[in-house]
Amino acid sequence: MDDLELLRWEFGAEDGSFLIQLRCDLHWDRHAFSRLEQAMRRVCAEQETNERLDRWLVEGYWYMADFVRGHTRHPNFPRPEPPAYYEAAIERLHDLQNWFVTGRSPYLASYTWPDL
Repeated sequence: MDDLELLRWEFGAEDGSFLIQLRCDLHWDRHAFSRLEQAMRRVCAEQETNERLDRWLVEGYWYMADFVRGHTRHPNFPRPEPPAYYEAAIERLHDLQNWFVTGRSPYLASYTWPDL
């Protein structure tokens, strides 16, 4: 599956996706999150010079950054990982949303994205 297919699957909350696990099972799957955010990064890089963005992609980036933040901040959402992990993941989604929409990474080209 290429990155755009993966994002369509993830943004569509298909079975096994990060989003469906988060939303329905109240489970943050670290592996699924990494798979999602890495695909989002690669698509951001590919789309930087594209002047027209597909609406489904824009909606997906927007939704991920907004929904995940709100959903996981609920006091009853289980957080077995250290709080710093969730804060970094939420910040990552926001940075990716910004990059995708503006076409400019919020970091210098030499920046190395740390694994989450």
